[in-house]
Amino acid sequence: MRRRGISIFALALPVLAGIAYLALAGAPASFWATNTLALALPISLIIAVPAFDNRKEQRALTIALIAVLFIPLISGPALNGIARWLPLGGFILHSGALVLPSLVLLAARDEDYAPPILLAALLAASLQPDAATGLAIMLAAAGLYNATGDWRLVPVVGIAFFASLVAGLRGELPAQPFVERILVPLAMETPVAALGLALALLVSFFLIAHAIAAPKAVRHALAGSLFGFSLAALVSNYPSVLIGYGAAPVLGYGLALALARQTSSG
Repeated sequence: MRRRGISIFALALPVLAGIAYLALAGAPASFWATNTLALALPISLIIAVPAFDNRKEQRALTIALIAVLFIPLISGPALNGIARWLPLGGFILHSGALVLPSLVLLAARDEDYAPPILLAALLAASLQPDAATGLAIMLAAAGLYNATGDWRLVPVVGIAFFASLVAGLRGELPAQPFVERILVPLAMETPVAALGLALALLVSFFLIAHAIAAPKAVRHALAGSLFGFSLAALVSNYPSVLIGYGAAPVLGYGLALALARQTSSG
């Protein structure tokens, strides 16, 4: 139960800090209500998801998640030639934030195919284009290399870096209030609040990197992806994952933490 508690805390801390920010900053009530509901499902998954250690099942899920990353290119919606969102009922979910956390976890669990998995995800991010997902892939690959020393991940890091630069030039959109690039303007207006949100993210990062019940490769890859998404939100108009409005990253990292805990024996 203690291991479950660490995973739940790693997810809940930045999300709850973000909910407090949304409520105090005057965001629509539906924003923080959506994040609250989005948090409840991953917590139940972390507690109750059954063991998932079968290699064939993991690879089948990997293929399915890669396919989901490409769906926005077919289904839309698109804005100025940019398509990186999944329509789901009345919600629009950022595909990278929803899918990539579990995908990098599965890549970390699959030593033979980790580089091709990450490159396939990078292709989808480049076509969308989505520099945030590209940076998340780059730093996930760097974290995985740090854990395993697999030299094949070095070119993945380099390719992802340049792909992210290109995607950043092609795919920037105006920042959406309460969703994207939250920390930079907040630091100018309310430094204490910005510091609180940043600290919540940092604690989550270190818990994922060092404390959750998962192999080192999984922990470092997952933490690297979180750092990549967060870095993109600092330097450009991309979603501030976990602390801003958006169900996709809450669901994405919640599912990944559930899978990480359940596959820790490997």
